[in-house]
Amino acid sequence: MSAKAVPTNPVHDPTPSYAPSRAAADLGLKRTELLLAVQLGLVRTTAGQDPRRWRIPRPEIQRLRSTQGFPNTLRERVKLVGTTEGAELMGITRGRFTKLARLGYLTPAKFYLNRYRALVWLYLADDVRQFAEANTPLLSGKAPVTLRTRLSAGEDRRARNWRERHCGHLLRIAQDPWQSAAVTASMLEPTQVADIVPDPRERAYLIRLRPESTTLPNAPDSPAAQAAARVLQADDPDEIRWLRTTLALGMEDARKERPAPRPHEAPRTTAPTTAPTTAPTTAPTTAPTTAPTGEPTTPPAPAASEHDLQRDHDEVDARGTAPGRSPSRRGLMGWLSRRHC
Repeated sequence: MSAKAVPTNPVHDPTPSYAPSRAAADLGLKRTELLLAVQLGLVRTTAGQDPRRWRIPRPEIQRLRSTQGFPNTLRERVKLVGTTEGAELMGITRGRFTKLARLGYLTPAKFYLNRYRALVWLYLADDVRQFAEANTPLLSGKAPVTLRTRLSAGEDRRARNWRERHCGHLLRIAQDPWQSAAVTASMLEPTQVADIVPDPRERAYLIRLRPESTTLPNAPDSPAAQAAARVLQADDPDEIRWLRTTLALGMEDARKERPAPRPHEAPRTTAPTTAPTTAPTTAPTTAPTTAPTGEPTTPPAPAASEHDLQRDHDEVDARGTAPGRSPSRRGLMGWLSRRHC
């Protein structure tokens, strides 16, 4: 359902590159829109001196600027809509839009917490339009019994679907098995990670490699940041089992690659591979001139956690179902790629 994406594996390249703020200005995007374009694979990146600090190569900026329709087409592909605007695009009520999203038919691309600390989901306008065109029967009339049963049982897959999309992006830019394992570990609670990785030195290394979150507020100890951090961690039993299995397999690969360094040692990194040179087949697009708004929802009530998020009147955080089988070594990346292509 999401737009076709170009792999964004970071590359070490002597070609001049720009920091995100400069690249965003050159591409006519807001900083947040550029970040979303990178996460969707629409803009290729290169690793800076700090591998976790990505940059945009100058040839990539030139390629995007030479695309027909620039800059409007690129902005349009990263345009986000909330519940109200999404429902208007589909020609349905806000309530029906929310139900379709809870059932997993629409995958959120971003979330934020409003001033009441209620969770607000945002969706790609392209995804909403494509879904409406391909699923006309679901836009009117009475929903099938199976769907009504799932809604009555409280099913809500929005947060789970967002994590899958987010995880796919992080795995694409991981440079070696240790960084891939750190991505998986970042979505599990520390006690879950300790069960799979009993060695304290290995756990410390995974924490050092943990990807920086761009979705959390700047103040990490604020109630808003604590509430948002809950969305980043799996809490569905099936999802947790899936991630635990993936982490165990990933740690086997990482240990074969190299042992975890001692605290006083500088970690060795594997030379990253070069990103493909093929350009996206779809022309880049335009971004909204005003910040999108969405329907406030309540973050999921965590099992065995001390932080609670204020509930909203008509939405609950999403939890999807895990794959039916344990992932193989490449199962996590392959499953995510098939789900979102």
